[in-house]
Amino acid sequence: MAKAIRFARTGGPEVLELQDVQVGEPGPFEARVRNHAIGVNFIDVYFRTGLYPLDLPNGLGQEGAGVVEAVGSGVTHVKPGDRVAYAARPNGAYAELRTMPADILVKLPDDISFETGAAMMLQGLTVQYLFRQTYPLKAGDTILFHAAAGGVGLIACQWARAIGANLIGTVGSNEKAELARAHGAAHVINYNTEDVVQRVIEITGGAKVPVVFDSVGKDTFTRSLDCLAPLGLMVSFGNSSGAVPPFSLSELVSRGSLFITRPTLQTHASTREKLEAMAADLFQMVSSGQVKIEINQRFPLADAAQAHIALEARRTTGKTILLP
Repeated sequence: MAKAIRFARTGGPEVLELQDVQVGEPGPFEARVRNHAIGVNFIDVYFRTGLYPLDLPNGLGQEGAGVVEAVGSGVTHVKPGDRVAYAARPNGAYAELRTMPADILVKLPDDISFETGAAMMLQGLTVQYLFRQTYPLKAGDTILFHAAAGGVGLIACQWARAIGANLIGTVGSNEKAELARAHGAAHVINYNTEDVVQRVIEITGGAKVPVVFDSVGKDTFTRSLDCLAPLGLMVSFGNSSGAVPPFSLSELVSRGSLFITRPTLQTHASTREKLEAMAADLFQMVSSGQVKIEINQRFPLADAAQAHIALEARRTTGKTILLP
């Protein structure tokens, strides 16, 4: 038996329960992994609340790092004893031990710890596809990135600095503003005390930005559109404040023929080859020291509900992990 967080109904953090679960032998194309660290992400909240439907009862969590204990038939890219990390469906990472699809596992380099591996996969691969694929970022670009002091945001600040791009980050406090600046944000806007659109206009000399990366959703959507230059790209990759309400396509027309996309990691890492290439890029950025993963909150696995409370209250910075 192993300990795992399960939930039988959607709702608040109180629906999360620590249970004993039976972990079987891996079947074809599966692996059994003992987690050493587990990543907590806002997508976990979406599943817990029912915003993203899930058959119940079920587990939670899509990110972790640990050691392979056993593999099923057909698995050749990992073997028992390998250090691995992962970030993808199916849910179930909030566990000491799990049997899972082997195709989402990548080998973790020896110079990257389990905690860092669990903390960087989902958010780091997200920044990878945002900056390398959704909008190929280049030196000299000026971009707007919401929630710049969060887990994805701090990685994005560093990655943009490494490329030579100018990242304008939005945050909710002066403390978070200092954190974003320390990690490479060229400019920081406190949305609680400053007008985001006006500040973007001032910073860019009236040109606005060619792309906005927005994981906040409902609360920032219109402001994001207002910050875009004509023919700009709105990248909506999350909705921590709630889903973006329906809107008219004329909103894109009136602001200058804007583009909009809703990308996902699952789509970008849809094949083994793509996942391996993306992970290699991320590992290189971390191993080189250009991107440092900030783990600012650690909770025991049994306290997963407390981790969710802190995350939803926006009391976290950087990354939150669970320790089995």
